[in-house]
Amino acid sequence: MKQISDNIFYVGVNDRNKTLFEGLWPLPNGVSYNAYLINDEKVCLVDTVEVDFFMPFLENIREVIGQRPIDYVVVNHMEPDHSGSLALLRQFYPDIEIIGNKKTFDMMAGFYRLTTGLHEVKNGDTLSLGAHQLQFVLTPMVHWPETMMTLATVPGASATVSGASPSGPVVLFSGDAFGCFGALNGAYVDEQMNCDEFWPEMTRYYSNIVGKYGTPVQMALKKLAGVQVDYICATHGPVWHEHVGKVIGIYDRLSKYEAEPGLVICYGTMYGNTERAAEVIARSAAQAGLKNIVMYNVSKTHHSYIIRDLFRYRGLIVGAPTYNTGLYHEMNVLLDELSQKDIKGRLFGWFGSYSWASKAVSEIQKWNDERLHYEPVGTPVEIKQALNDETLAQCEALGRQMAEALLKE
Repeated sequence: MKQISDNIFYVGVNDRNKTLFEGLWPLPNGVSYNAYLINDEKVCLVDTVEVDFFMPFLENIREVIGQRPIDYVVVNHMEPDHSGSLALLRQFYPDIEIIGNKKTFDMMAGFYRLTTGLHEVKNGDTLSLGAHQLQFVLTPMVHWPETMMTLATVPGASATVSGASPSGPVVLFSGDAFGCFGALNGAYVDEQMNCDEFWPEMTRYYSNIVGKYGTPVQMALKKLAGVQVDYICATHGPVWHEHVGKVIGIYDRLSKYEAEPGLVICYGTMYGNTERAAEVIARSAAQAGLKNIVMYNVSKTHHSYIIRDLFRYRGLIVGAPTYNTGLYHEMNVLLDELSQKDIKGRLFGWFGSYSWASKAVSEIQKWNDERLHYEPVGTPVEIKQALNDETLAQCEALGRQMAEALLKE
């Protein structure tokens, strides 16, 4: 049995076969679908798993409680990778009571036609399981409108968010918040594993899935500010215990759009001329003393990694050729993705190339003027056909000016 604390058990599963999460984000190391079981006077399941994994999920549950019935299932988040087993669960446990908020049940009726045996909760409501006390914290738009978190305290504590002091460990079932990509390789609590591979995947998970909703994340963190959390049980990735403070700090920083003094250079290229300009810019920035520089070909690297690093670093320089009297397709796609993330406080430079009709530079500027609203740095560089002495010097100046702006801070 995978016990976490005081009759709280991990009953989740791993998916090592899926290649794209939500059909969008690469999963080189798979992903876990985490669910948890509280074995008390009343048995409570917290979240479920994707429906394809229902049978191993059921086996995990029965390993803990045998043939004992489940009294409650808490639905913190309605995305089908967490709620997908609800309809089947009701068939195996027909008397189970489903706990959620009003928005949860609106979605549940649409997804699964489940409309009976529901227990609606509001922010701050509590439920006793016996020794364990649950308190529900509504966290809308982290990252769906119905999302909530559930606090469990033992024994006999109540309403920790409103100030009571628990006499046992405090466990936060956080839904998708504080989660990350990556399957769990045997261990499930952070102190039992090497977490190095999970930190960049937490940033990539946050930036691509939750990233647009920095303000709601800040509101959720404020609701939890008075709680000394001992365990964070997210729906993806490790159970956090040893690193609870670090994990909350990462979410606090990312949701404030705070960034390190570093530079992301993204380019599109067809025949290598735009790429050579990007190399000149990077070399110049490095010579000016900037150490944190990453470069990406937008046609080769999945954009989720670029977006991850833009959440990490404050500087961005993009460049691409003119194509079909417009901007190179993959750069258009990337800039559109960035505009949807609502990332704030970035420094921005750009360059472009063309063979006979210039368009790339003006199109990138249009993206920034109308949708990105980043702070321009340096003078945009426009390259006709290939670098010459003049445009090479302009690229050097752009890299140097960006490095100076970042290092000044």
